[in-house]
Amino acid sequence: MDSTLAALLDDTWRGLVRAAADRRHPWRTPVLATVAADGAPNARTVVLRAADPATRTLRLHSDRRSAKAAELARDPRVTLVFWDPRARVQLRLRGRAEVLHEGPEHARAWAATPAAARRDYATRLPPGTPIAAPEDVAHGDGAAHFAVIRVRVMTIDRLALAAEGHLRAGFAWEGDEPRATWLVP
Repeated sequence: MDSTLAALLDDTWRGLVRAAADRRHPWRTPVLATVAADGAPNARTVVLRAADPATRTLRLHSDRRSAKAAELARDPRVTLVFWDPRARVQLRLRGRAEVLHEGPEHARAWAATPAAARRDYATRLPPGTPIAAPEDVAHGDGAAHFAVIRVRVMTIDRLALAAEGHLRAGFAWEGDEPRATWLVP
């Protein structure tokens, strides 16, 4: 792989790892797109909880009763869009998601979830259920509704915008080694 492409790929993964650890990093809250039951795209902002370059995986959290969890059960294909306004870099990552309701990774993620965030998974009704007023939200056991979404990254499209000329690169994996190429911006 061209050394400049390799450096861009390394920089991308370093940024994702940093974003998972830093609440202020602009890549911390990407947009996740799934395929809705009617076949239409469905997109929402999520929080990046972990990024592992060695396994090409990203970790997100969700309520297992959410529309996104049901959509991923039907079709695990996802796209994540990240934007850094200061660096003017957009990432589009495509991959396959798995929703975990149990197991060691799920247990570790739940244990690391702060008490204030655990409350979000403890609503008695599923996310998106109509209620009369905000104070009508009742809470129960959050652990029963908590899910980890693990995304295995299959492609990365990185676009850097600059006055002197945009720069775009693509990375795709069919095995363990990436295929890298320059793309027309």
